[in-house]
Amino acid sequence: MKRLGALLAAAALLASVTAAAAADKFITVQSTTSTQNSGLFDAILPKFKSDTGIDVRVVAVGTGQAIKNAANGDGDVLFVHAKPAEEKFVAEGGGVERFDVMYNDFVFVGPPSDPAKIAGGKDATKALTAIAGAKAPFASRGDDSGTHKKERSLWKQAGVDVGKASGDWYRETGSGMGATLNAAVGMGAYTMSDRATWISFKNKGDYKIVVEGDPILFNQYGVILVSPKKHPHVKVAEGQAFVDWLLSAKGQQAIADYKIDGQQLFYPNAGR
Repeated sequence: MKRLGALLAAAALLASVTAAAAADKFITVQSTTSTQNSGLFDAILPKFKSDTGIDVRVVAVGTGQAIKNAANGDGDVLFVHAKPAEEKFVAEGGGVERFDVMYNDFVFVGPPSDPAKIAGGKDATKALTAIAGAKAPFASRGDDSGTHKKERSLWKQAGVDVGKASGDWYRETGSGMGATLNAAVGMGAYTMSDRATWISFKNKGDYKIVVEGDPILFNQYGVILVSPKKHPHVKVAEGQAFVDWLLSAKGQQAIADYKIDGQQLFYPNAGR
């Protein structure tokens, strides 16, 4: 009986240690709101866990904040969409190497009244010039996200100083894409959204895409392993496994397979 009791105790201890090890097999990914709000992570992360046994805990914030968090060591992997900022992050020693993962595009959405008369257009800067000329309400995320960075660069190319219009027709929400879309619909304003979030957005009302198809609206996503040299606590093996899986044929196919109402939200392009 004593031997049986000892065996049972040993088995219980082994199970406890195994459970603790399994519970610790996770990574933290600093990412943008579009990958989370679009439902992409809900679709692909269970497949990654099934293949590797690694759980992924996502911190979904604007790209600017995600990069700051990763720079502070608050994560193992960075997965965002602002390539110049990502390259700067790597150059400054925050990350190991950046890889293209997937892309989609940005679109302008607006009310049926279309006060700036831009519906059906394909020229992004021309559309912004028209919005500014009409002083039509425009809702900006204003949160240093990848979308906000892109939007501000487009205003600059259009020769419009939105800083002077802030609080007037140019309105900054300081929020994520979903909240900004809600605000735009509520105030009858135009806004710019990544296509994936727009497709998955449920509160469209009578809003439609008014401008799309300009090559300048291309939206690239990249993934980076946070530097273990700078942050020794980074889970290198698990984090690299996630990077490798995203870039693999299986990960790329999982991204391509994610659709809503038959519409593909992201297009894999690792290694292209």
